[in-house]
Amino acid sequence: MADKEFNLNDIVQMKKPHPCGENRWKIIRMGMDIRIKCEGCNHSVMIPRKEFTKKMKKVVDRAET
Repeated sequence: MADKEFNLNDIVQMKKPHPCGENRWKIIRMGMDIRIKCEGCNHSVMIPRKEFTKKMKKVVDRAET
């Protein structure tokens, strides 16, 4: 899927919002696992890449390369 392309420092929207109410996450680490940080409360979560691609809805804001 072309819309599932993402890079480091992109802001993404997940299918379900974080308990703090925010739905925007920043990708801060990429590899086999992806670490994302909530834009609302700065909580970070590391999840496997396969699970991340399932739960990601879209890229909201692309990082400058």
